[in-house]
Amino acid sequence: MSDSAASSPGLDLSLQDLRQHLRAFQDEYLADKSDETVGTYRRSLNTFKKWFTASPSFRFTEEDVRAYKQYLMEERELSQVSVSTYLTALRRFCQYLVDAGQLEENPATGVKGNRRPDTHSRAVLTEADIEALKDELDEASQIDKRDTAIVYLMLHAGLSEIEIVRADVEDLEHTLMGPVLRVQGKGRTVKDQQVPLDEPVLETLEAYLDTRSGLKPEAPMFVSHGHRSEGKRLNTRSIRSRINKYLKEAGIKRKGVTPHSLTHTAALIWLNDGMPLEEVKQRMRHGTLDTTMIYYKKQGLLKRDPEELEELERS
Repeated sequence: MSDSAASSPGLDLSLQDLRQHLRAFQDEYLADKSDETVGTYRRSLNTFKKWFTASPSFRFTEEDVRAYKQYLMEERELSQVSVSTYLTALRRFCQYLVDAGQLEENPATGVKGNRRPDTHSRAVLTEADIEALKDELDEASQIDKRDTAIVYLMLHAGLSEIEIVRADVEDLEHTLMGPVLRVQGKGRTVKDQQVPLDEPVLETLEAYLDTRSGLKPEAPMFVSHGHRSEGKRLNTRSIRSRINKYLKEAGIKRKGVTPHSLTHTAALIWLNDGMPLEEVKQRMRHGTLDTTMIYYKKQGLLKRDPEELEELERS
């Protein structure tokens, strides 16, 4: 920590003041930005606002910003790239406060984001892990069927949490090429991509949808079945919580293994089954083949012993 940052008096803001400054920042800084950039900044700063609300001692010092970074990494379990994105948004907001005369100096300048990795930071599951995870799945109740469908969509169709959250019943289509799910990925504004659904995935999804009567096409694909929130669209936090529960119960929750590991593992499963690299790229919706090559180089991990893999990840 720099001496100047350590001695900085910081800034005391009420939640109302913070909201006003955030609105002013967005109106001024984001006025000529693309819709995607605006969306990224708003999501990032909404996360910061929630953190600020839950952290009344936050005074815009470098130490506070470091605590926020730790929260993003450890509690939110964000990727290195996402942490960098969130910190960039906060850094530019803090600079706005400096320019507006609210802060003496930018406390986020000395808190660097994580370097973009040349490999995925999320650990993948092994074949033994996958078997253990599926052993924890049940199909007795409606919630069981829902969770099983979610796991299969991530593990065998490569869907991300946000794609699952955004899915509606009408997005499931039966085409001449087979069943597909139209998805809206992270950073996209429309459902302009199609994900093929292999038979085991389609079976689990239809088994869940069959438990819901009177379904309308525009209804959310996955909803809560709790007493207070019955019928409401699941959010990413709920999905993450449910998947983490199964990972822990299966005894495969180790360093680096997160719900998003299921999505990463899908590519390894396809590659080990002999699927061509270009088809894996299309299914994973990768922008370039270079990204898919990361999985190609890691495909042998699927066959590794979980204990050996955990030891490698610690080293």
